[in-house]
Amino acid sequence: MRLNELSPAMGSRKSRKRLGRGVGSGRGKTAGRGTKGHNSRSGGGVRPGFEGGQMPIHRRLPKRGFTNIFRKNIAVVNIRDLSRFEKDSIVDEDALFTSGLVKGKIDSIKLLGQGEIKTSLTVRLNSFSKNARGKILAAGGNIEVL
Repeated sequence: MRLNELSPAMGSRKSRKRLGRGVGSGRGKTAGRGTKGHNSRSGGGVRPGFEGGQMPIHRRLPKRGFTNIFRKNIAVVNIRDLSRFEKDSIVDEDALFTSGLVKGKIDSIKLLGQGEIKTSLTVRLNSFSKNARGKILAAGGNIEVL
């Protein structure tokens, strides 16, 4: 058996209905669309969410909430996540992106103090928690606020 000899099993493939091909086909004249009306026309049919002229649900329900357009998207990294870096290496925004600790579009990165750190690192970030700052300095590392 070769690739060009393969074919689907009998009855597994059904040909599509050919509409509007004469009265004898059983789907001629109006082609199963009925007579007149919006859906019988070409390009007919209603948009998503249309409820037949009734006030749609997205307009019946009240609007709630508020979106702050000045919101800052701050990525959070914990001390325990920095254990993957080599001793005396520089941990900055680029290093965190390449290691996969930070993803997506962000405005700044904040280091939090959850977990422990044993290696000394030089960390260059936008902000640090008080706890994280203490743990890095206790491990013999350096902090540079950008």
